Amino acid sequence: MNHRKLRDIPPLYRCAACIGLILILCCIPSSLAAEAGRGQVEEFTGYLSPGDIIYYTIPGLQRGDTVSAYADGLSGNLDPFLALSNTVLPPNRLKAEYLAAVDREIAAGRDPLVAIPETASRFFNAWDDDSGPGYSSALSYQVQRSGDYQMILLDTPVRETSGAYRLLIGVNAPGVPDGTAVPTGDDIAYLNRSLTGNGTSVQEVSLNLLPGKESGFRWLSPVLKGDTLYVFLDAGPGDVPSRLVLEDYGRKPVAIGVPAPGSRVITLSHIFPESGEGYRLVLYRSSARDSTESFTYRLLAGINEPAVLSGDAEPQGRAVFEEPITVYIGTQIDQITGVNQKDENYGVVATIWMTWNDPYVAFSPDTCNCSFKLYRSIADFAGAEGSRFPEFTLFNQQERRWTQNELTLVEPNGTVTYIERFWVTLQAPDFDFRRYPFDTQDFYLRIDSLYPETYVVYAPWEEKTAIGSQLGEEEWVITSSDTNISTIDVLDSSSRYSFHFVANRHLNYYIFRIFVPITIIIILTYIPFLLADYGKRADIAAANLLLLLLFSFTVTSDLPRLGYSTFLDIILVLTFIISGFTVAYNLYLKWLATEKGIQLAERIDHIMLWFYPAAYIVAIVGLMIYL
Repeated sequence: MNHRKLRDIPPLYRCAACIGLILILCCIPSSLAAEAGRGQVEEFTGYLSPGDIIYYTIPGLQRGDTVSAYADGLSGNLDPFLALSNTVLPPNRLKAEYLAAVDREIAAGRDPLVAIPETASRFFNAWDDDSGPGYSSALSYQVQRSGDYQMILLDTPVRETSGAYRLLIGVNAPGVPDGTAVPTGDDIAYLNRSLTGNGTSVQEVSLNLLPGKESGFRWLSPVLKGDTLYVFLDAGPGDVPSRLVLEDYGRKPVAIGVPAPGSRVITLSHIFPESGEGYRLVLYRSSARDSTESFTYRLLAGINEPAVLSGDAEPQGRAVFEEPITVYIGTQIDQITGVNQKDENYGVVATIWMTWNDPYVAFSPDTCNCSFKLYRSIADFAGAEGSRFPEFTLFNQQERRWTQNELTLVEPNGTVTYIERFWVTLQAPDFDFRRYPFDTQDFYLRIDSLYPETYVVYAPWEEKTAIGSQLGEEEWVITSSDTNISTIDVLDSSSRYSFHFVANRHLNYYIFRIFVPITIIIILTYIPFLLADYGKRADIAAANLLLLLLFSFTVTSDLPRLGYSTFLDIILVLTFIISGFTVAYNLYLKWLATEKGIQLAERIDHIMLWFYPAAYIVAIVGLMIYL
């Protein structure tokens, strides 16, 4: 019955079924073979600084195995260089021989793009720079001799780069060179700390607890997976802190050290399970002491150096702690729009230049196909790069700052240049008018960092500091300028940059509009001494006194109501007193000539004829010496 049913199936269907069965039988062994030959893949991550050489040992490779690797940068401007060697090339030898050989070839006038490949081929079994997508490196090598091999990772010899990296190492895994292979969980390689140049480091620094602050901290440099941090803190004669805390990038404590009873030392150690950055050590005050006191502590820290815990380890290797970003500032005064003496401020058109290097904003040009990034506002920069802009404020800014241009340029190596051209009114509380109008005034543009000096410190950028040649200010002439960096207390100790310039007044206006008229008034007050009619002399002196009174209101109208007298004020007051005295004196002579006789009045008048101008001259000279 069943055989008859099979015979009843049309030949075309029977042929299709046979073909399908054959295909199934063919696919099963091929898939099993692919599964069996998928190879082993392991992934590593870490941070590569300029000059670092990192070694991964691949033990027990067999002749005929295919070892492959892929490395790309995860942050910064890292351009990785991969090399494979079946001989041990210690860092010192590699730097001394390979890098020196490259330098010799270049010094001999050879093209670096030709010299580097030829030199690398003499030193390594396989090597690569930029064969992967963008600036990533990929290599594949069929093992000719069984044994242990070293996978060497460094930054490209062509330029200085750094950043976090991802490294795939595979054995008989075809997907590794293009970076698409998935780690299989196999342990096929390990970080060789005896060869890796950045395995051990020790650094000694000071850690401060400032008045009014409950804690102080220092940032750690990037760490590798398996690194061990050792910390020794000596309280010395100061207050013993309550605890020392190691925090990760999310401010989560991962290790805490406390002083033993009666001890003035805190120790701490921690093994990092993963490579990372953004760790910091935080020191907290003892709750038993007043937080307004200031203390400085000796902090010794090391990576993979247990001797640190005894407090006797010698500094060595790379920096354990990150230093604050140094921001160089320059200012150019392009125009002084006005000096308001009454309100004690001045308007200025100026340009601020800032430059700093921040490895966290470094980038690899292949990620954007660009040689630099340009942002047209601080908000654009912060949105793209995160909160990495060293924000500031103008301390003596009085009104809104009107920005004309604002550009931030980021270079691949993390160098950032900020340019802002603006107009603003600045307070000038340092004005001193005691010698007005022969006064010399101090003008300041003060820039305060909004971050503590743990993050940002200022330094002058002299090349970008200048005074424009056409300021448009006719009353003042700038005689000198300088810059100064100081520390202020805002939320914490912060940097302040001060651009200071000194200006004198152009004296032509004051000579011809003030002192010449005053001199004429004084002369007009003196000329009547030549008249014999004392009554007429008194009338002229009184008219001059009224003229001087009106003139003084005009002269002093643009000065603030000061708590002290200026040189011009004293001159005017002195002229008032002498003019008033002249009126009273002439009236006295008229009375004296009428009541006592003309001879006595003439004798007194003869003396006053010479005393009057001499008194003026002595008073003015003495006033100038005093002020």
